[in-house]
Amino acid sequence: MPANTLPPSSERSERRHDIDWLRVMAVLLLIPFHTARIFDIWEPNYVKNAQLSVWLSGLIVLMGPWHMPLLFVLAGASTWLALRFRSAAQYMQERFLRLMVPFIFGILVIVPPQVYYARLSLYNDPNGYLQFYSQVPGDVQARVERMSQAPGSFLQWYPHFFEIDPGDITGYAGTFTPGAHLWFIAFLYVFSWASLQLFMALKGEKGRRVISGLAGFFSKPGLLLLLVIPLVLSEALPDLGGKNPFTYILLFIYGYILMADEQFQLALERQKWVNLILGALALAGCMTVWFSGISFPDFSLPSILFALLRNFTTCCWVFALLGLGRRYLNRDNKALRYAAEASLPFYILHQTVIVAIGYYVIQWNMGVAAKFLIIAAMSLAGSLLLYELVVRRTRLTRFLFGMKSPQL
Repeated sequence: MPANTLPPSSERSERRHDIDWLRVMAVLLLIPFHTARIFDIWEPNYVKNAQLSVWLSGLIVLMGPWHMPLLFVLAGASTWLALRFRSAAQYMQERFLRLMVPFIFGILVIVPPQVYYARLSLYNDPNGYLQFYSQVPGDVQARVERMSQAPGSFLQWYPHFFEIDPGDITGYAGTFTPGAHLWFIAFLYVFSWASLQLFMALKGEKGRRVISGLAGFFSKPGLLLLLVIPLVLSEALPDLGGKNPFTYILLFIYGYILMADEQFQLALERQKWVNLILGALALAGCMTVWFSGISFPDFSLPSILFALLRNFTTCCWVFALLGLGRRYLNRDNKALRYAAEASLPFYILHQTVIVAIGYYVIQWNMGVAAKFLIIAAMSLAGSLLLYELVVRRTRLTRFLFGMKSPQL
C-alpha cells in the first residue's frame, strides 16, 4: 500500500522499510489465520467445516495475542512519521480518503457476500450450525425461522443484508454487520481523531521532552514491559462486539511514542531476543489455559493474573518483532514497494475471498489439512488477482480502495 494508507507514512521522511515489511507480513498472515477460522473450535464463522481441527485452533491462539496488536502498533508508528510533515487538517483529510472511503465502500460491496455465504450455510445445514449460533446472544428462535427461508440469489438477498439482529452484529447468523474484518479500518479512523490532539501536543518542544523522559526510563532493561499494566486495566472497560477499543487505542498510542525517540528503538533492538523468549514462554502458558477449558470469574484474582499473562504475551511478541524488524528488515526492494501498495486493498478483499472459496471447498470429500491448504492457496491467489486485475487498474477503484492515483 502507499505510504499514506494503512497506516500512513511520509514520503518526505526517511523510510522505515522494516515497518513496511512487518505490515506486509502481518497482512499476509491473515490468509492462514482467517482460513483456520473455518476449522477452529472457538467460535462461529461465516462458513464452518463439519469437521473441526484442534491443530488449526492452535494456529488461532498462536497468532491471536500479538497479530492485531502488532498492526495497531505499526499504525501508530507510521502516524508519527506522517505527522512530521503534515498539519492536523491535512492528516485528517487524508485519513478520511484512505480509511473511511474504503470502509464505506467495503460495507456496501465487500462485506455482503460474506454474510450471504453465512446465510446459505445456515439454510443448507441449520442443525450443524445451531451449536455455534446458539451461543450468540439474541433470539435463537428467530434465527432458526430465518434459516428455513431460502435466500435466493445474491441480488435477491442483498436488501436483506440490512436486516439488523440486535443481539448479533457479527453477521455470522446472516444479518447486518457494521464491520466484519473492516472493523480494523474503522477503529483506525476513530483513533486518528481521538488521539490527534495528543499527538500534536507531543510534536511540540514540551511534548518531545516528555517523550525523551519516558524513553530514558522505559529503555532500561525490562522496564518497557511495564507497558503491560495499562493494557490490563483497559480490559476492565467496555468492549464493542468483542473488541476492546480502549486496549487497541493504547497500542496505537504506544506505536507513536515508541517511534518518536531513538532510545526506544535502540531498546527494542537490544532486547529483541529476550522479549521473544519471554513471549514464547508466556504464549505457552496462555495456550495451556485456553485448551484446558478453564474459565475464571470476572475480576477474580485468577482472571486478573491471566489478563496480565495475556497482555504480557502481547507486549513481548510485539516488542520482539519490532526489534527484529529494525535489526534485519530495514531494506528496500521492488517486491516491498509492490506489496506495500497492495496491503490495504489486499486486507479489504482477503476475507470475502476466503469465505467464498471456503463455502465450496468444505463441501468436498477430503481431509481438513487438504481443505485448509486449498482454501489458503486459492484465497491468496484470488486476492492478488483481484488486486492486480481490478483494483489497481483504474482511478475509481484505487480511490474506493484507499489508494493514491497513479503518477502520470
